[in-house]
Amino acid sequence: MKTSNTHDTLRAAQMSRRSLMKSAAALGAVGFASPLFVKNAFSSSGELNHMGWAGYDGYKASIEAFTKKTGIKVNLVEQPDNDTIFAQAKLAAQTGAFDTVEPTVDRVKSYVENDLVQPWDDSKTTLGSYLPGMVDGLAGEMASIDGKRYFLPAVWGTEAIVYNKEKFPTEYGKASLADLWGEGLEGKVTVRAHSALASLGRVLDAAGKLPKPFMDGYKSDDDMKVIWDVILAEAIKKKGNIAQFWKGENEAQAAFRTNGCILGQCWDSTGFNMGKDGFGYVAPKEGAFAWNQGYMMMKNAKNVEQAIEWANFQATAEGGAAMAKTYAANPVGKGAIELMDPANTAFYNAAFPGDALTKLWWWPVQTSSFLKLRAEYADKFIAA
Repeated sequence: MKTSNTHDTLRAAQMSRRSLMKSAAALGAVGFASPLFVKNAFSSSGELNHMGWAGYDGYKASIEAFTKKTGIKVNLVEQPDNDTIFAQAKLAAQTGAFDTVEPTVDRVKSYVENDLVQPWDDSKTTLGSYLPGMVDGLAGEMASIDGKRYFLPAVWGTEAIVYNKEKFPTEYGKASLADLWGEGLEGKVTVRAHSALASLGRVLDAAGKLPKPFMDGYKSDDDMKVIWDVILAEAIKKKGNIAQFWKGENEAQAAFRTNGCILGQCWDSTGFNMGKDGFGYVAPKEGAFAWNQGYMMMKNAKNVEQAIEWANFQATAEGGAAMAKTYAANPVGKGAIELMDPANTAFYNAAFPGDALTKLWWWPVQTSSFLKLRAEYADKFIAA
């Protein structure tokens, strides 16, 4: 399988962790002393109204580091998932409540189609501070429309298999997306509804059981309906396995801690946070779902310069490491990897051994009409 520039970056990041991690490099010990790569050294202060993700205690520390460096106060409003962030962004287009929002890169087209955001000014953003493949290559193409860049990355990560080491032991090369739908797991599995349908679609596609290639559904709404009708019918047959649907980090952890789940398809942050409770996290043999999360600036943003400084901060070693630690994910800035906690290194080495990074399956660009249809299928699955 030929890898993209981004895939090469991920492998480089993994190797950097293995060879360059400092043995005592917890973020708190390193501090935030090195200068930022911007002309005005962040002297403007002011404030920023930002809509990010809920369920991450470390977000406060990352914001505090940014405020200490810049004098800019960040007013954070937390939301559980992409769909809620998008819905609130639509409201903010009328009220001006937010300057920046934090979706994943596959959502860029839907934001632009709805005239919610404005492009970043490349002359004011520190593009040279990002790791190769984060703002160029495929990632850069997904971030831009008609030559204008609407998205700047903050962290990247994955969605893969969380498993109970005692009750459902598995390992890389054995773990599969198909496991979620296997026998003997009634009432023991947690998934996000639309992600589960996508993973089942990939399984059915590989087995030659779809009327058209799974990826065709992202290119045509008509094809999507034909393909996802088959996926939904198969998912409903196996719905007895699902004990709980999750939408955000808090719900995902509760599925394992409170509702008895022993297997799930979840974010890497969930896998990391559940590690102390006897759970592991591993890429399925089909390839983990991969996402690139970052910032878009609302079209009616009131604090534009502060928004630029906020995005640029994540491209520094200090800012990138702080935000990646927040999500138990990977940083996007050069030098940030060397500042990450060794616990993250051990986690990712275990989750992505061998050729796992070359098999990452990046969420495709999704139009507004696709997202509407996808939500309808997810709702039908949940209600069935």
